[in-house]
Amino acid sequence: MKRPYRVVVAKPGLDGHDRGAKTITRALRDHGFEVIYTGLHQTPEQIAETALQEDVDAVGLSLLSGAHLTLFPRVMAELVARDLDNVLVFGGGVIPDRDVVTLKEQGVAAVFGPGSSLKAIAQWLEQALDSREGN
Repeated sequence: MKRPYRVVVAKPGLDGHDRGAKTITRALRDHGFEVIYTGLHQTPEQIAETALQEDVDAVGLSLLSGAHLTLFPRVMAELVARDLDNVLVFGGGVIPDRDVVTLKEQGVAAVFGPGSSLKAIAQWLEQALDSREGN
């Protein structure tokens, strides 16, 4: 890792299932990231504001409620509204493959489903952020 990256892990909307978010939070922390977990029931505005206040490099969204096509773009719009369009957005949850394609077309860098390797996610994030740092 070129430097200690800061990452917000957030649960947008009314989704009350946070085991996956807590698991990825610990895995990223153990990999060397500085991780801020926002807790449950965050609005897109709250997530973007946390990203701004914490000066993060990435935002990870965890969603199981099925509202990913609504909430992921809203979070991204709120980031742009705060001039944080350089923040890498990735997600996880139970998201159909066709919706993963749509989310990626909208700028979500990656989407990880159930059973994804925690090590692989952390390595992907490190690589993605390192590549943005340049030489």
